[in-house]
Amino acid sequence: MSLEEEILKIAQKAKSALPELSLLSTQVKNHVLEKMACGLRENSQKLLEANQKDLKLGRDKGLSSAFLERLTLNERRIEEMAESLKEIAKLPDPVGEVIETWKRPNGLIIARVRVPIGVIGIIYESRPNVTADCIGLCLKSGNSVILRGGSEAINSNLAIFKLVHKITIAEGVPEGAIQMIPTSERRAVEIMLGLNEYINLIIPRGGESLIREVTEKSKIPVIKHYKGVCHIFVDESADLDMAVKVCLNAKVQRPATCNAMETMLVHKNIAKKFLPLIFQEFKKAGVRIKGCARTKKILKDIELASEKDFYTEWLDLILSVKIVESIEEAISHIAKYGTQHSDAIITEDRQNAFRFLREVDSSAVYVNASTRFTDGYQFGLGAEMGISTERIHCRGPMGLRELTTYKYIILGNGQIRT
Repeated sequence: MSLEEEILKIAQKAKSALPELSLLSTQVKNHVLEKMACGLRENSQKLLEANQKDLKLGRDKGLSSAFLERLTLNERRIEEMAESLKEIAKLPDPVGEVIETWKRPNGLIIARVRVPIGVIGIIYESRPNVTADCIGLCLKSGNSVILRGGSEAINSNLAIFKLVHKITIAEGVPEGAIQMIPTSERRAVEIMLGLNEYINLIIPRGGESLIREVTEKSKIPVIKHYKGVCHIFVDESADLDMAVKVCLNAKVQRPATCNAMETMLVHKNIAKKFLPLIFQEFKKAGVRIKGCARTKKILKDIELASEKDFYTEWLDLILSVKIVESIEEAISHIAKYGTQHSDAIITEDRQNAFRFLREVDSSAVYVNASTRFTDGYQFGLGAEMGISTERIHCRGPMGLRELTTYKYIILGNGQIRT
């Protein structure tokens, strides 16, 4: 069987599974999710062994430390994957939810009801946890899913998929509902992107080049989960102890994620006091600072930032820093260099806080909190398909409700249109 025939068969099976999948009760879906969580925990050693193969290949290829960090599985991350599935099971089932109902003057009762989107194709890189999260979210929301992971995580992804797939089949989920393209050939993506007769939505998760390629070549609607050039603006009224704590967390806690702080903006009136304070903490954590000329006058040992640096998603222990004149300049900087992902202000000024919330046009805007919270699990969504930087259909962490569309249901008693 050729690669084209193999992927076409996968897509056809995914579509044919939809009617049966949509009829699964909430109780059955939740039971399956619980079994999947137990399966991950009970087979953690096998998953770690598969992951070690990917890590060895990655090190042999000379992949960056940031990339290897995203690729790594450990006991804690497997536990987080399992807990994520259990959280999805606890969430309300969106399928069949009545969004709104109204009655027309002619007596027709009209309702909008949530239904699954259909077949969702996920194209992703490096993070093996995406495999379990996406399967769990698609199962609960009644969507068939076709997964195509990156070559760097092929052993980890297949190990997770085979384990979870075996459980779903044993528990009565239709076979075509959860599938993975088992090859890392790049041509597989192009074939998948042309199957608009069978696949309803494509969600790419990965680097900028992957997302651009998918968007340009897809015949299927795409929801982009684009890069995160996230900012924190330390306002002149900021509590400096809080600012140090929040900015350090946003940069250091897990720098290889899209919700990590990439640029720190500092009001000129507190720069001389604040920058030396936080520089010591960043230095301890191994953060490399690239600052504007004014920042370099205060922190003489740092690198001078270029224009390009402020557009860069570092995904590493590197941080761009700029001193700004005002909240207006901070907001303008975010509008120019940001990616409408996650941005925050640290301030004790209520007026500035609400101005920032109102004027910064990002999918998640914070006051006095780390951008690292932009995450489906942290938002109480159980997990996420990714963080959408789109403006249509969904924005920010994409959870269960964002994986549904709706249909109209109309109840009458013989009405005709005149």
